[in-house]
Amino acid sequence: MTRRPPAVRRQTGPLGRRRADLGPPVSARREIAELPAPRRAPVWLFDLDNTLHDTSTAIFPEISRLMTAYIVRRLGYSPADADRLRRELWQRYGATLLGLVREHGVDAAEFLREAHAFDDLAALIVPQRGLAAALRRLPGRKILFTNGPRAYAEALLFHLGIDRHFQRCVAVEQMTLHGQLRPKPSRPMLRALLARERVDPRRCVLVEDSLPNLVAARALGMSTVLMTAHLPKHMHRRATWAREKITSIGILQRKISRF
Repeated sequence: MTRRPPAVRRQTGPLGRRRADLGPPVSARREIAELPAPRRAPVWLFDLDNTLHDTSTAIFPEISRLMTAYIVRRLGYSPADADRLRRELWQRYGATLLGLVREHGVDAAEFLREAHAFDDLAALIVPQRGLAAALRRLPGRKILFTNGPRAYAEALLFHLGIDRHFQRCVAVEQMTLHGQLRPKPSRPMLRALLARERVDPRRCVLVEDSLPNLVAARALGMSTVLMTAHLPKHMHRRATWAREKITSIGILQRKISRF
């Protein structure tokens, strides 16, 4: 997915030994030993939709239309009933996909493909100003963590020009436990992800616009950042447990000392 940085060449001394193996001069070792240990950078888990770009303006309405049309075709509902079912399943399960799989036996891959079959995705994207530069300045590993399908997520990262800043993309297809789909806000899935990445949750920061997803992360000991740019104001006030609330990714650089 992401472009790999060029390999770093290790310099060698006159005898062919790596400079890293030679160590500092003896005179400098005491000074180095007295310096405080550098603080480890956080590991960032970034949501995608309405966190890294504005999805509410064009993409979400189109996804909703495509989901409803799929339910009409696959389950035989009327358009009004299909739209009602889509909303109810999202409220009940946190993801329409999960409800359709559990209650109606829908094929997950087929649904994800049909629900993201855009004629022109690039034309629907509303980018966040200065996003690429903000991610470049932010220290630490960055992992995309989205309930969207992988193909959609990777296409968005490419069009936004930020794919090179992410080490990994964890999309909904990878959110499984014991063969069962477990998208956000599943705490067992999140715990398994942290174990797989070998990351202490206390070093992790989840940046999200979804309150239930942040609640799950907070319960596991992670730091939480609420993206409020596309949320109603009354939801801002409810999120008293979020360590930070931001309106753009660029603000994170100024708050790095909090994590």
